[in-house]
Amino acid sequence: MTRRVRKAVFPVAGLGTRFLPATKLVAKEMLPVVDKPLIQYAVEECRKAGIEYFIFITGRGKAVLVDHFDHAPELESLLRDRGKREPLDELLGGLPKPGTIVATRQQEPLGLGHAVHCARAFIGDEPFAVVLPDDMVMSDRPCIGQLIEAWNDVGGNVVAVENVPADQTDKYGILDVQGQQGNLFSAKGLVEKPAVGTAPSTMAIIGRYVLDPLVMDELGRTKPGSGGEIQLTDAMNATIGKVPFHGLQFDGERFDCGDKVGFLKANIRFALERPNMRDKVASLIKDIAATL
Repeated sequence: MTRRVRKAVFPVAGLGTRFLPATKLVAKEMLPVVDKPLIQYAVEECRKAGIEYFIFITGRGKAVLVDHFDHAPELESLLRDRGKREPLDELLGGLPKPGTIVATRQQEPLGLGHAVHCARAFIGDEPFAVVLPDDMVMSDRPCIGQLIEAWNDVGGNVVAVENVPADQTDKYGILDVQGQQGNLFSAKGLVEKPAVGTAPSTMAIIGRYVLDPLVMDELGRTKPGSGGEIQLTDAMNATIGKVPFHGLQFDGERFDCGDKVGFLKANIRFALERPNMRDKVASLIKDIAATL
């Protein structure tokens, strides 16, 4: 088995119903934060962390996600002829190497675990990353890279976690923590969306995972769970005791871009990080706040 994390799975088959009507014809992962779509941020994060292969689990109407990472000859030629070097470099810089992106269909909406299992032929017996583009993380070091560094030390399964309010545990998979060393938590179990007041902790899993290939085997045996879907957390639970399981409280700020307010917040925060936009955006925020 290859002991290096080279592949990332992007489950991108969802319909994006929370953003209708915008997502009626536009894939939700193509919604822009400032001037780049969510999927590009996710792929770039993985590239910076040393990921070499990118596996998209798509659905009907999602071909544009793969097209986005292909050449656009007419547009590139136009920019080149007009001397628009900066936008041309932006376009070309976002393209992974040929042969490093593959896509397969999740033909039925049977849950995150089912989507990940659709990548089994491409993963084989290698450890792999799973990245949910809806979760954006602003950090000096790529969030998935932080997980890979931790995985290099402890192996098994490593997931990104953050401490959430106790009244929000029913929105997440929650770690049953048994020990802590710095920002790394060992877990003896996971609970998918526990009712408020019943959660074993407030350490919630967000959309970054580095997983042992044993998870793929377990997904093949996992029955539908919470919500009638095949849950990734159930398959991870089944590996506890066979391989180590840890949650990493990552460095960085996470934005839930599957939520309208979270998506708006991400646009504002990422715009404020742009030197050519910071002052204008800050002034705009102050002007709007003054009218409230």
